Amino acid sequence: MSEKKLYVVGIGPGEYEQMTIRAAGVLSKSQILIGYTVYIDLIREYFPAKECVSTPMMKEVERCRMALEKADQGHVVSMVCSGDAGIYGMAGLILELAGEYPQVEVEMVAGVTAASAGAALLGAPVCHDFAVISLSDLLTPKEQIEKRLECAAMSDLVICLYNPASRRRKDYLKWACEVVGRYQSPDTVCGMVKNIGREGQAMELMTLRELADAPADMFTTVYIGSSKTTVKNGRMVTPRGYRYV
Repeated sequence: MSEKKLYVVGIGPGEYEQMTIRAAGVLSKSQILIGYTVYIDLIREYFPAKECVSTPMMKEVERCRMALEKADQGHVVSMVCSGDAGIYGMAGLILELAGEYPQVEVEMVAGVTAASAGAALLGAPVCHDFAVISLSDLLTPKEQIEKRLECAAMSDLVICLYNPASRRRKDYLKWACEVVGRYQSPDTVCGMVKNIGREGQAMELMTLRELADAPADMFTTVYIGSSKTTVKNGRMVTPRGYRYV
């Protein structure tokens, strides 16, 4: 393995069993693991001999620079992200900063994102075209989020929502449901999964009308069905359109 190497690793939704074999192998070979505190805590017990470095929320730039600097010093480093590092993860920021460290070789390691992990628990809600939209407005203006919700709902796409609510954004899920409700029926099939692959995992099916008042947080993934989405034997299903009769 070459020196000055930085892996950007998606560790999946939480459980070690849902981490890819490649991700686990890369973490085993790395000398230093760096990530957001919550994500480092999820994997620390599986790699007890590794040097683990964590930073809190809102320290993303510092975290990425630290990973690149450690790699530039000759270490093999893994920057860990939940889900997939290229989906609301650190992959983009790492590549934006990597030009300052031309000797560091950066490699992405794909992971299982919440959209697919949560969908598997609910049934098959994203078996046809779908959109993934984050309701966090820390980096994206709320007006732009609203436009994306409108376009997805107008197109009759299944919508998967990340970061549906926080202590500061308690009413954002209700607001999102109101935006989608301009184009979709209040009886649209929806689903919600909390703490995917972690302690307290729970899921529930409901209508768009009920979803508007459902409690959610940053560890909740929400699925708003299309006009074709149904419930089959207690599972949320968006049919692909295969003819079987």
